[in-house]
Amino acid sequence: MTDALHLTLQHTDGPYAVATVTGDVDLHTAPTLRSGALDLIQQGHRHLILDMRGVQFCDSAGLSALIRIWHGAKDAGGSLALAAVSGRLMRMLNLTGMDSLLPVHPTADDALSGSRPTADA
Repeated sequence: MTDALHLTLQHTDGPYAVATVTGDVDLHTAPTLRSGALDLIQQGHRHLILDMRGVQFCDSAGLSALIRIWHGAKDAGGSLALAAVSGRLMRMLNLTGMDSLLPVHPTADDALSGSRPTADA
């Protein structure tokens, strides 16, 4: 585990944003992920995709951060999707039932093309 976590904005298109997460998501770094992602949502990117390909480790604090981000997106009338999720995180999502709320896609491009609602964006 490391103390460094980076959230890098990769793509924006109006209310849509793709951000890459790099580093371990744990007790020390989950607040950075949560605040960075919620800032993006507050800036108007209410449909957020987190590309998790750079995440090697995610614990329960990281899962809690994802749940809070999901709530923040929903409160803003948006959505949260994940891309390139590790097997460990996918198991955690499955065990907690969050996989039914958080769409998971193989890549950020897949998530972006599959996340656009048919109604008002």
